[in-house]
Amino acid sequence: MRQILFSPPDIKDEDREAVAAVLKSGWITTGPKTKEFEGEIAKYCNVQRAVCLNSATAGLELILRVLGIGPGDEVITSAYTYTATASVICHVGATPVLVDVEPASYHLSIEKLSHAITEKTKAVITVDIGGVMCDYDKIFEAVEHKKNRFKVSSSLQETLGRIAVIADAAHSFGASYKGIRSGKAADFTSFSFHAVKNLTTGEGGAVTWHLGEQVDDESIYKQFMLLSLHGQSKDALTKMQMGAWEYDVIMPAYKCNMTDIAAALGLSQLNRYSKILAYREKLVQLYDQYLKDLPLVTLKHRDGEKTSSCHLYLVSLNGKEEKDRNKIIEALAKKGIASNVHYKPLPMHSAYQKMGFHINDFKEAYAMYKKEVTLPLHTMLTEEDIIYIADALKSLI
Repeated sequence: MRQILFSPPDIKDEDREAVAAVLKSGWITTGPKTKEFEGEIAKYCNVQRAVCLNSATAGLELILRVLGIGPGDEVITSAYTYTATASVICHVGATPVLVDVEPASYHLSIEKLSHAITEKTKAVITVDIGGVMCDYDKIFEAVEHKKNRFKVSSSLQETLGRIAVIADAAHSFGASYKGIRSGKAADFTSFSFHAVKNLTTGEGGAVTWHLGEQVDDESIYKQFMLLSLHGQSKDALTKMQMGAWEYDVIMPAYKCNMTDIAAALGLSQLNRYSKILAYREKLVQLYDQYLKDLPLVTLKHRDGEKTSSCHLYLVSLNGKEEKDRNKIIEALAKKGIASNVHYKPLPMHSAYQKMGFHINDFKEAYAMYKKEVTLPLHTMLTEEDIIYIADALKSLI
């Protein structure tokens, strides 16, 4: 019997050699490799600057703090996401406002988003689920339409003059929307380089922004630097220069910087990322081919406007209920196939129920969740593996 893991990291010899070189260099924390990785990410996303951090979650939280969002403010996001998207709103003291998804979709409802906007709304966090980007034109139209309700409470908010659009792009590094690569479509974007992501640094993430000429990119970068390293006026590498120990603490901030060890792994993976994306797209096409006659609907990874990063292969089982879906996952496991569910909507978790959310108010999210199965999608899979998974699923449904 085959043993097919859900999402093992793709680590090659060149990745190991890149990390070993940093370990031998004498400098392993935030330093030259991290700065190089930031530059390459910015270049890849076609933006001016990027900042590397220890997670996408840290990235989302720091974005909210750079925007000056806090107690008394509201931030809208999807009910169909992982907790990190919403928990950061709580971290800064703001109020999370959850909205349902579009019918038969994993993306948040534009209509529900528009109705949820109040005078307290400061941002919307979109979710590029599975590697497929949201419809950012419609999202910007929605926030522009409610521009007259926007109440400014920070200088950056005043410059924007509207609700900020923040992309939770944990899944979509390398994806595009109408020719715009993920990282430039929203005002701010937070990427994940966690172990299960297409490109990994073990743990890690990055933030990019595209705010127009009225905002100084260097000033935004410095704010992220202060927030991510204790509010210290010099980073560790600068402090270690001969005679340069003196520094100031500008604010009592946080500790969420990326290390050069992680950045070296990221740089090595980025060098072959085009091949990684091409292979993942090939696997999606194979899944589409071998599952086409089954009673299910799969997440569409490519159309005229969008090119996916092919991070997850989401399957919606027609006519199935939650208990049926769970039995299928258990049966796949007995055949050596690890699968998953993306996602259990936030209102089904006790933490969000305590905030007053109830899944009955998110009927579309529940309708998608109860019949969703995520099949393995990673670069160690072969066509034979895809055939094995497809045959197993066919025998069960």
